[in-house]
Amino acid sequence: MDLKAASGFEQQISLRQLRYVVALGSEASFTRAAVACGVSQPSLSQAIRQLEEALGAPLVERGARAFLTPLGREVAERARRILLEVRDLGELVGAGAGAGDAALLGTIRLGVTPTIGAYLLPRLVARLHQQFHDLRVHVRENPPAALVEGLAAGTHDVILAQLPLQAPGAQVERLFREPLHLAMAADHPLASRDMIGREDLAGQDLLTLQRGYRLAEQTIAIAEEAGARVREEYEGTSLDAIRQMAGMGMGLAVLPELYVRQEIRTGDDVVARPFRGGRHYREMGLLWRSGVARAAAYKRLAQELVACVEDIGISYR
Repeated sequence: MDLKAASGFEQQISLRQLRYVVALGSEASFTRAAVACGVSQPSLSQAIRQLEEALGAPLVERGARAFLTPLGREVAERARRILLEVRDLGELVGAGAGAGDAALLGTIRLGVTPTIGAYLLPRLVARLHQQFHDLRVHVRENPPAALVEGLAAGTHDVILAQLPLQAPGAQVERLFREPLHLAMAADHPLASRDMIGREDLAGQDLLTLQRGYRLAEQTIAIAEEAGARVREEYEGTSLDAIRQMAGMGMGLAVLPELYVRQEIRTGDDVVARPFRGGRHYREMGLLWRSGVARAAAYKRLAQELVACVEDIGISYR
């Protein structure tokens, strides 16, 4: 395609049409896509047909449901990326980032894994509120796989999760290492130990989160290394769940330090002990889409997260 033809082609395609094809791909229905876009169904249908005419090929299989063709799926995926870039650019200008600093302004959509959100974000939000009065942080908790999907789709601007995390096309900023502890019923024989060594776990039953969490993978690896067993018939849906199971004597739970500090107190039915020599820990990171306009602001957010953790007393880097 020569430059003149390409220029004419570009003039036939609008951001509005791209939004419509993305919505149609998500909803598989002209009616629902129109509702999602806040327009009438005939207007959306006409815009999609105009886009098909510009491309010279059908994008939708029209029937009881409106499925995208293979070309339609490719167009929708590229349209999603284009719309994200446009949104990032708009937020960059709206936040005044052209001034050359990394000030945190505007709105940031933060996705976070449930294994850390409740135990760190209240401190972070309070810290940000004191320093950046024009910043709004919208937080949504999701399992790791859903966080990655949300980042790619633009539901999240940044995500806070345990590393390593497979997120193609994402920039990864390593934040801190958080020690892991072993939690058990207060009357368990290991409760008398000040620290836990690998030899202490031989023959023990370990409780774990449901698969899909990096912490679950770590627990399985710890069990294999120490000759312990994983209670596969009991998979917790949260840290609270495996702590409660540990308190009932169903096994031992591997828990991160931020959780232990906030949720386990002297006199509880559960006690927690550190691993000898800080042998086991989890590494947390902040991820965002590579090449976004607000990368400098996200790096500043990462710095605030590290400072928040260091204020708590965790300074492992």
